[in-house]
Amino acid sequence: MFDDLDDAALVAAIEEHTRAEAAQGAARLAAIAELTRRRELSAGDDRVLWACDAWSAASAEVSAAMGISARASSREMRIALALRDRLPKVAALYADGKLSSRIVSTITWRTRLVEDGEALARIDERVAEHATRWGTLSGEKLERAVDLWVDCYDPAAVIRTRLAARDRDVSIGSSDDPTVTTSLWGRLLASDAEALRRRLAQMVAGVCETDPRTPGQRRADALGALGAGAQTLACQCGTDCPKAGSDGGGDHVVIHVVANQAAVDHAAATDDPALSGEGPLITETSPPPPDAAAVIIGAGAIPTPLLAELLRRGAKVTTVAAPTESEPRYRPSTALDRFVRVRDEACRFPGCTRAAVFADIDHTVPHPDGATHASNLKCLCREHHLLKTFWTGPDGWADHQLPDGTVVWRSPAGREYRTAPGAALFFPDWDTTTATLPRPKRRPSTAQRNVRVPKRRRTREAERRSRIKAERQRNQNCIAPRSRAPAQSS
Repeated sequence: MFDDLDDAALVAAIEEHTRAEAAQGAARLAAIAELTRRRELSAGDDRVLWACDAWSAASAEVSAAMGISARASSREMRIALALRDRLPKVAALYADGKLSSRIVSTITWRTRLVEDGEALARIDERVAEHATRWGTLSGEKLERAVDLWVDCYDPAAVIRTRLAARDRDVSIGSSDDPTVTTSLWGRLLASDAEALRRRLAQMVAGVCETDPRTPGQRRADALGALGAGAQTLACQCGTDCPKAGSDGGGDHVVIHVVANQAAVDHAAATDDPALSGEGPLITETSPPPPDAAAVIIGAGAIPTPLLAELLRRGAKVTTVAAPTESEPRYRPSTALDRFVRVRDEACRFPGCTRAAVFADIDHTVPHPDGATHASNLKCLCREHHLLKTFWTGPDGWADHQLPDGTVVWRSPAGREYRTAPGAALFFPDWDTTTATLPRPKRRPSTAQRNVRVPKRRRTREAERRSRIKAERQRNQNCIAPRSRAPAQSS
């Protein structure tokens, strides 16, 4: 495609396509803003207190169209509305391809607390004058550049760094984590951190000196055992030590690992001592069969040695199969529930990644007209379950389920989306097809469902304004001292 271009032409092509990409992004956000406006207008005032309000409905359409999560689609909608309604000059630069998506995202986020229309217009103008020169700034410097103009016209709207205690958080997992371990980092209150440190030290001290793990491995295992509800850390010395055995954590927390028979057979034959601390790395004693696969629902694939360690510790192995007959009740049996969650692995709404273990079991054709059968059951997170239930009808969402578990969705705009069972990704040889069910005679009307719709205490917009008001007040308290006149010396 570019074989006949010299270096200068290649760089020019990169610049041109970068501008075109930004312009396309601006056009996409403009379409998102318009769709959000239409959905909010068509919903009327009767749905503003619904748990699945007009914003949720618009977010579902955006997430399905873009193949992203509901949280990511809400972020796109916030940026889109900010560009259209609050920052027209910045939006114009973005539409011309003169600003990147990164810069636009930062500008819209750092100006979200500005409420005065005149101040916002001035900030928009000043930022637009200088933003085209911000492309090389780092994330922190870019934020400071935007904050400079916000501080000039509305000091209480500057996004300020909060106290360390307010920033406490714990994060688990990173995109570059290896498959065997998961990273953990965060910030605790000093008192909580000291209590955790002492508790881990007590658990580590409970094993004998011949335990093969390093001190760091013992602390990591102690934290894992504590998270599972255990009070002690089992010793792994391999002798008749009274401190050996199980730590009891598995009695409190259940983790579902799905594996095919090839992975289970290979793991049962694997004897790798590295997990117990006798080696620096987890290594395979023999390569697993090419069709072996094991996955933690909601967390991704795991290697055979880790599966072998779970089996060594006494993990219960259960065969997953779909009951062949419909069940005469609304709530599915344990076996049917297990099959549906293992088959789906995640919420079946387009773009949603909520793990099946945290999702609801939904009847595609509502009960009692729809059978409690694997061909009529799927996993939906609570938000998309409410959306499917209450945003229905000719101008709402409709879904149809095929015997192999595929779900066909039709959006209010008439677009069609298909989602395959999650098991098809990790276990392509597993045939999840179940019986073809007869077409139901009728379906409940929307009016029947509206009676049971969950309600909010306040509208989404009222919640947003309350948060902005509270944050502006905190900022005002911080900037008040600098507004006072200096004390007069006597």
